[in-house]
Amino acid sequence: MYQDIQETVQYIKQRTTNFEPEIGIVLGTGLGGLVTDIEVEFGLMYSNIPNFPISTLEFHSGKLIFGTLNGKKVIAMQGRLHYYEGYSMQQITFPIRVMKALGIQWLFVSNAAGSLNPAFKKGDLMVINDHINLQPESPLRGRNDANMGPRFPDMSAPYNKRLIEKALEVAKANDITCHQGVYVSVTGPNLETKAEYKYLRIIGGDAVGMSTVPEVIVANHMSIPVFAISVLTDEGFPEDLQPTSLEEIIETAKNAEPKMTHILSQLISAI
Repeated sequence: MYQDIQETVQYIKQRTTNFEPEIGIVLGTGLGGLVTDIEVEFGLMYSNIPNFPISTLEFHSGKLIFGTLNGKKVIAMQGRLHYYEGYSMQQITFPIRVMKALGIQWLFVSNAAGSLNPAFKKGDLMVINDHINLQPESPLRGRNDANMGPRFPDMSAPYNKRLIEKALEVAKANDITCHQGVYVSVTGPNLETKAEYKYLRIIGGDAVGMSTVPEVIVANHMSIPVFAISVLTDEGFPEDLQPTSLEEIIETAKNAEPKMTHILSQLISAI
């Protein structure tokens, strides 16, 4: 993997005049609009980057954006990768390792998720303060490269507490409904049954989705502070479970996106 990372980094540096980023951003389903706030300097399609997996989802752009946001140099993944697309955990987290090699010091992650907590409603935001990993394997499975991180990385605080506190302050000051809670990561791509939603709530989940945790594990492995936020696009309440569709999820995400974007922008400017 080390050689692949170096090859990819070399390609990117040649095409971005050695752009030196401070912050990496992963944009989730329906949440690519933050890119409009970035003063874009370069853009590279995943399909043109050596060793980069290609997003197979029609609603994910599959583009790496380089630019400035609130005075900070950022790299934004406009479209993430998922285990359910058929990639390995190492492949879907490869971009995080590349961003680290390019120099990022912080990672910001967003996603669309289903609410498990009856107090958290569709359209609300949730800052992730912990997670439960129900993915079938760890992205750290296999031989460990000590140059990237330790064999057994600590996960007692995978999400940066200072950024969580700041995000909640920003939300309160701007009258944005924003909770904090535990995110459960599952394989997907199917949504959950009533019994599964009930189970996920019983084990401590406040929201459920199909991403984020692999990236967060790898970021922690490489000692990158992480902030993650979910847009709650549907409600998984077993007592009154309603059918939903991808179109509804994307529409809800887009409607809530300006609130999420405001919080992320304020956090980035405060670093």
